[in-house]
Amino acid sequence: MKTVRAIITGRVQGVFYRGWTEEQAQGLGLSGWVRNKSDGSVEAVFHGPAEAVDDMLRRCHDGPTAARVEQVSAEPYDGDPGQGFQQTG
Repeated sequence: MKTVRAIITGRVQGVFYRGWTEEQAQGLGLSGWVRNKSDGSVEAVFHGPAEAVDDMLRRCHDGPTAARVEQVSAEPYDGDPGQGFQQTG
């Protein structure tokens, strides 16, 4: 199992990025959460089998159609990812 915290920058707010992330993560069977940050980026925690987490991180580089992702950075995360996957804050 693998858990990461990702920060996605670019045009990622107001373009259904959080909803898209929730759908993708649930489809991969991941747990965690996604939220907008005040600086215009999106923050997410993904937890699950390493291959599924890596796949989700690859998908984050594209995002939904209206998004324009500039960067996806990820680091190991040792907090509680929670149950299921949901949007927060």
